[in-house]
Amino acid sequence: MNQNFVKSQLYNISMQEHNTFVLPIIKQMMKQIVFLFLAVSLTLAGFAQKLGKADRLTIANLRAHLQYLADDKLEGRRTGTKGEELAYQYIISQFEKCGLEPKGTNGFLQAFEVNEGKQVLASTLLIMDGEHFKVEKDFFPLAWSANGSVESIASPGLAENGGPWFFDLKELLEQNQNNPHFDISHALREKEKAALSKGATALLLYNSSTLADNIKYNSKDRSAVSTIPVVYLNQSIVTKLQKDPAHTWDIKLKTVQSDKIRKGNNVVAFINNNAATTIVLGAHYDHLGYGEDNNSRYTGTAAIHNGADDNASGTAALLELARILKANGSKKSNYLFIAFSGEELGLYGSKYYIDNPTVSLTTINFMINMDMVGRFSDSSKTITIGGVGTSPSWGSLLNGEKKMPFSIKIDSSGTGPSDHTSFYRKDIPVLFFFTGLHTDYHKPSDDFDKINYNGQLKIVNYIARLVARTEAQNKLVFTKTREQQTTTSARFTVSMGIMPDYTFSGGGVKADGVSDGRAAQKAGIKAGDIITQLGDYNISSVESYMQALSKFKKGDAAKVKVKRGAEELVFDIVF
Repeated sequence: MNQNFVKSQLYNISMQEHNTFVLPIIKQMMKQIVFLFLAVSLTLAGFAQKLGKADRLTIANLRAHLQYLADDKLEGRRTGTKGEELAYQYIISQFEKCGLEPKGTNGFLQAFEVNEGKQVLASTLLIMDGEHFKVEKDFFPLAWSANGSVESIASPGLAENGGPWFFDLKELLEQNQNNPHFDISHALREKEKAALSKGATALLLYNSSTLADNIKYNSKDRSAVSTIPVVYLNQSIVTKLQKDPAHTWDIKLKTVQSDKIRKGNNVVAFINNNAATTIVLGAHYDHLGYGEDNNSRYTGTAAIHNGADDNASGTAALLELARILKANGSKKSNYLFIAFSGEELGLYGSKYYIDNPTVSLTTINFMINMDMVGRFSDSSKTITIGGVGTSPSWGSLLNGEKKMPFSIKIDSSGTGPSDHTSFYRKDIPVLFFFTGLHTDYHKPSDDFDKINYNGQLKIVNYIARLVARTEAQNKLVFTKTREQQTTTSARFTVSMGIMPDYTFSGGGVKADGVSDGRAAQKAGIKAGDIITQLGDYNISSVESYMQALSKFKKGDAAKVKVKRGAEELVFDIVF
């Protein structure tokens, strides 16, 4: 209907018609609005009345914890930052408020180091014929370059003993452009060895071809360090070299790299009932900051990742369980509460704790981990619980209620992308509570206003009741489970069956665990071995290991070099 026609008809309504017809309609509409308002108010009041005083307190506390931890002022709680410090100060204050004892190494805190890899220091320099070039913009040392200084003359067309060598990658790239097995990193190491054997004091790499070499500064590269400086020259310098290939350059080069270290902190609290066994409850409180560690799924400009579900939700649940278990006064177990940091970087905090425990690991009955428990679905009413296969007792204990508050999706594996994995590695039964992935995962949009607090209440209360049920039994028996495959940017169809140690800062990949019946174990590889080569591919980091795996398919055979203590061993493996 035409809108102008409607307006003209309304203007033609007389006052009498208005009083006769319009006013009664308006009055009826007002009555309906008031009735609807009262109905909604009564419904909300009825819902509030269904929740007891204790549950209302828990929801209020969960909301308060989450709103603080996921606030912008904490800037995403990245490990080693001021935001992490604000978070752990808050967690400590809540543990103290509940009357818990500190059980870290410095009060409630347990500090650990995160080795982020290597970094190029500002004192690195390159001067050619008096022109100062900028590190990163014009050149950069490779991660395996030696620290050192060179002052000499050199020409791209002449390689002399006792001076720096230039090496153009053009011919090497052209020869191998159709070679699927070509490994540029391996080729560069071979060139470095050849140059070194003939007296080169430095190696200056450049690419005058149009073929991409994909050489970048790899801070995670842990391969053996050269004995000479090795730098890559960017196009700004290559253009100068091409003007006169026979020109002799007066070169001053200095390369300085160091490990980049930051510190994180676990927060550890204890209820000591002088019992024979201890129950561990944990959740990580760190998140992504602004996405500086390249673990964000967000592709826009830098933004704060508040991590409300991941994992302020688990931390809030941990704080409430600490309060509830302290208040209920049960003396059958000791309770250890750990808020881990460094989880998003590769389980740094939990692995450090398990290697440096503040209570005897032999006394630990089991560990419950809560990670992303804030998005309970009111429609599916289902949560995922992992680790169910780590003890034969879990099945009956998890379903030990006449009226379950939700359906449970079972995952038997004791490993996964969260902190319970570290405890499973020490043969401790674990459970992992999780409400599922969502589109806000690892994005700035994971905010506190999207949390289902009533759903969180159900999980917190269920865990508290579950803990009480476990205390009616003897110490749980541990059983091994299948291993989950580690994720990576590489796509691969085979696996050796090892769990890499992401905190290992040496060259190669350290096997934190080896799965029963898988290729690595069949070949003879053991936990603690350091894999340095897989087939023709040198292994310097977890990512290079994954990239190497992507080159193989099921049924392929390869030789694997490992370091075991001072020994170097070679194993034959079949995928």
